[in-house]
Amino acid sequence: MCRGVVLPMNIEIIKDKILSENYFVLRNITYDLTRKNGEVIRHKREVYDRGNGATILLYSREKQSVVLIRQFRVASFVNGNPDGRLIEACAGLLDDDEPEVCIRKEAIEETGYAVGEVRKVFELYMSPGGVTEIVHFFIAEYSEAQRANAGGGVEDEDIEVLEIPFAEALAMVQRGEIRDGKTVILLQYLQASGLMA
Repeated sequence: MCRGVVLPMNIEIIKDKILSENYFVLRNITYDLTRKNGEVIRHKREVYDRGNGATILLYSREKQSVVLIRQFRVASFVNGNPDGRLIEACAGLLDDDEPEVCIRKEAIEETGYAVGEVRKVFELYMSPGGVTEIVHFFIAEYSEAQRANAGGGVEDEDIEVLEIPFAEALAMVQRGEIRDGKTVILLQYLQASGLMA
């Protein structure tokens, strides 16, 4: 059953069946939704539970640049991305960590930067029609003095670290070269915040 969920008065879970637990959890959920007019509608939906995550955009006001990564994403490949590689902000799953702890670890592993102060800007559902994940969004300023290693991820990852002028990163979004949603959101947040002015 849906873990620890307090259901609204108009929702009744009829069945919650696990279809797969290979890497993440795929469930088939049957529920009744009572509409405002009293009509009850039965729904069957598949829900993908991959856990919650965190992402961070590293930026430098001094250099007017951001640090992003490029890596292969199989889901983008099977959905038409010719080489499967995406340019993204650093990110990872929380597992059992708090969001800030997670994102500090991911920043060192993926980008090589041991960031100082981080600022949480929001948390968002990224695809609530079928995925349970909430992503916690952070930003942090970086400098070369914080460089701890070359980055590139852990053993099973192949990550390229990119330092890109901020204006160029925004242009890459416009040209369709940066297509990852969380990254576009963070770049636009940074632009709107005035931090790079």
